Amino acid sequence: MSASEMDRSLVRLAYQIVEENGTDGLGLIGIRRRGVPLAERLSKSIGHIEDIRVPVGTLDITFYRDDLSTVGPKPVVQESEIGFSIQDKNIVLVDDVLFTGRTIRAALDALFSQGRPRRVQLCVLIDRGHRELPIEAAFIGRTVQTTMNEVIEVKLKEIDGLEKVLLMEK
Repeated sequence: MSASEMDRSLVRLAYQIVEENGTDGLGLIGIRRRGVPLAERLSKSIGHIEDIRVPVGTLDITFYRDDLSTVGPKPVVQESEIGFSIQDKNIVLVDDVLFTGRTIRAALDALFSQGRPRRVQLCVLIDRGHRELPIEAAFIGRTVQTTMNEVIEVKLKEIDGLEKVLLMEK
């Protein structure tokens, strides 16, 4: 996926989010790392569509992962900075790639430790399949069929200095 294809996908996703939810009581929460800049971009696109600022928060799921022992001896946890009340809001969790569903399960645990939203939906740039948990995205930029020997790498200018999505062999 090129930078322009990513931009078009994010604009389309912004329209879909607004069509499904409206903007009243809407909040976007990016899952650290690459979900955060994607959530900020979606908020900006929604702002252009509806002339409103949709709040964006950041969620760190490190303590909620079920594979914490494989992360390393001392995982680095950064503070979740939601910055707005999620109570009774329509929350869209944003991440770059949906794979097994385990990251999203951890994100839901982390999110509900902050309050009780009215509704939670998932928005991902890439859905690559291979679910291990019954998790499904409501908003998908692109579905990419992969094998277990392949990985999807999302590169964002805010983090990586370049903009593209790559399908790579392990």
